[in-house]
Amino acid sequence: MNIDWSDVEARVRRHAALADPARLRMVDVLALGDASPSELAEILGAPSNLVAHHLGVLEREGIVGRKRSEADRRRNYVQLVPGALDGLTPRDQREVARVVFVCTRNSARSHLAAALWRCASAVPATSAGTHPADAIHPVALDVARRHRLDLPRVAPQHVSDVLGDGDLVISVCDRAHEELATPIDIHWSVPDPVPAGDAAAFDDALDDLARRVRALAPRLTPIR
Repeated sequence: MNIDWSDVEARVRRHAALADPARLRMVDVLALGDASPSELAEILGAPSNLVAHHLGVLEREGIVGRKRSEADRRRNYVQLVPGALDGLTPRDQREVARVVFVCTRNSARSHLAAALWRCASAVPATSAGTHPADAIHPVALDVARRHRLDLPRVAPQHVSDVLGDGDLVISVCDRAHEELATPIDIHWSVPDPVPAGDAAAFDDALDDLARRVRALAPRLTPIR
C-alpha cells in the first residue's frame, strides 16, 4: 500500500495546538464569529498574557489569523483561517427566533447577509443599522441581482426598531460591533465595500459573508 505521509507532522502539530481546553474553547468561539483578544480573555476568564500565549500557538499552526478593525485601528479581531479545521468544529444546534444582521448604515453588508441567510436556513432573518442610510447602496442591489439573491428595495432600519426577544444578533461591521450597546451574540469582521464602491469590493464582501453563513446556518434551528 502506497501512502503519502508528507503532511503527518503538520497534522500532529495542529492536533497538539488544539489539545488544550482554553485553546479548544477559543476555537469553538471563533467557529461562530470573530473576537478581539480582550473579548476572548473575558469569555475565558483568563489573563491577557495567557490569552496571548494561546493565540500565538494557534497562529503558528495556521489555525487563526488577525484583522485590524476598520473602526478603531488600535484594535484587531482574531479569525479562524478558512478551512483550517474542516470537519473538526462542533456541530451542536441552537434554537433561535430570528437572526438579525447589523452594520452601521444598513445599506450593504447587513442586507446581503440577510439575503444569503434566507437561502441557507429556515430561521427567519432581517437586518438593521446603528446609523441607517436613506437607501440600500445601488451596488449592493446590483450584486444581489447578479447572484440571484432576494434583496427587496426596502428602507434601512435602526437597530432599536428591529430587535426583539429571542433574536440572535450578528454584527457584520466593526464600527457597529464596537458602538452597539445591545448585546451581540456573534461578530463577523467583514471589510466595508462602500469606500471602494465598485462591484469587485461588493463581490468580495458577499463571498466573505457567504462562507460564514454556510458555516453557521446548520448550527441554528427555528424555535419549535
